[in-house]
Amino acid sequence: MEIAGRKLPEGSWWDWEIIACDAGRLRLAAGYDLGHHHGLEVIFTDPLFVSCPPSFQDPVFRPATPEETARLARGLGTAAPLVVAFEADAGGREAVSCLIAAEGLDILPGLVPRPPRAGAQAAPGPRDWPGPPLPTD
Repeated sequence: MEIAGRKLPEGSWWDWEIIACDAGRLRLAAGYDLGHHHGLEVIFTDPLFVSCPPSFQDPVFRPATPEETARLARGLGTAAPLVVAFEADAGGREAVSCLIAAEGLDILPGLVPRPPRAGAQAAPGPRDWPGPPLPTD
């Protein structure tokens, strides 16, 4: 799989989610199950335009069409240095077309544990006593 001519590392990058977005960067996490961890981050630096759902699956990245590039240039007033287009499953009946324009792109592989979601119950830890609870007379 490639994004903007850059090959992604080997792995199961099925599940994707926006984990941070501000004026300086758009961070996407990817993995096979984002509930516990992710193994890849794709960071768009200085995003100029973002049109994609907050989470999606099975993206098919492709070069932007000349029409998409021209539409972005008209809207931004100049050509974007980096344009990424893709189709992805966002949970609907059909794939959605997505478009991201940014100044640059960083690809960071590595396992990143996910903190538990707010309000989630913590999993019970290991018992410190092998048998039933002791009586507490």
